[in-house]
Amino acid sequence: MENLSFADAAALYMKNITQENGPNIPIKKQQLQQELIPYFSDTPLSRIRRFEIETFKDHMLGKGFAKATINRYIAVLSNLLRRGEEWGWIDKMPVIIKYREDNIKTRYLSADEIQSLLAAAEADKCPVIAPFIHIALGTAMRRMEILSIRIDNINCENREIFIPKAKTGARMQPMTATLARYLEDYLRTKIQPEQIFLFPAESSTGHRMEIEKPFYRVVTAAGLDRYEVTRHTLRHTAITHLVQAGVDLPTVQRFSGHRSLAMVFRYSHQSREHLNKSLDQLDAKLNLP
Repeated sequence: MENLSFADAAALYMKNITQENGPNIPIKKQQLQQELIPYFSDTPLSRIRRFEIETFKDHMLGKGFAKATINRYIAVLSNLLRRGEEWGWIDKMPVIIKYREDNIKTRYLSADEIQSLLAAAEADKCPVIAPFIHIALGTAMRRMEILSIRIDNINCENREIFIPKAKTGARMQPMTATLARYLEDYLRTKIQPEQIFLFPAESSTGHRMEIEKPFYRVVTAAGLDRYEVTRHTLRHTAITHLVQAGVDLPTVQRFSGHRSLAMVFRYSHQSREHLNKSLDQLDAKLNLP
């Protein structure tokens, strides 16, 4: 497929990953249609090298896009080229370098935004999107950790969920009291006899592998920006609010499942307003003139 144009390759790419039920399909389609296809258009896929990609990045900067946003487009382009190499469309994918995002502020939801999101989830036609969001906010668990929960691994009395295949190894995940009550009611009223997984599906794994479509539908219904609020935003939200509540970082690390305290520490810088309120408490204690 030496003369396969980028536009044609993008169409085939979307068809293939949709058939595979891949992740973030609506977002990838949007990014391809908005910027990537108009820019690369009839350019043969085999001629897209590092120079062309760097030129695209400069083009996006000239249009006023933030580096973090450009990286999201580059991620889609990279995935398309990598899959194109796997499928024999190109001999070898080019070197791709993203912008550094060291100082990018992590998005998290306010209390009001959380309530709006939960209300939209409860009203949505997907029966499992509400419990998915409840669990994410009440545990900070990652997407696949949630989707692969086995019912017999949930202990509402002890407020724990056993995760046998977490990113950092098997662990016992604590949960909030609110989530424990929610799950206790959900297990009593929504679970079918002999059901193994909390989010079952007719697949080789026995459980759902994606939640993107209903999640972004709910985000939009809640009046939130679907390009800012991702599934991982729920994890950021739970951890950030825990830090802001004054919980010590080792305890936060046990809750979040991070490998090190250094990875948790960045959450302590999320809210200047919270920091200022804490310093006001120091003023009150010192009572200096």
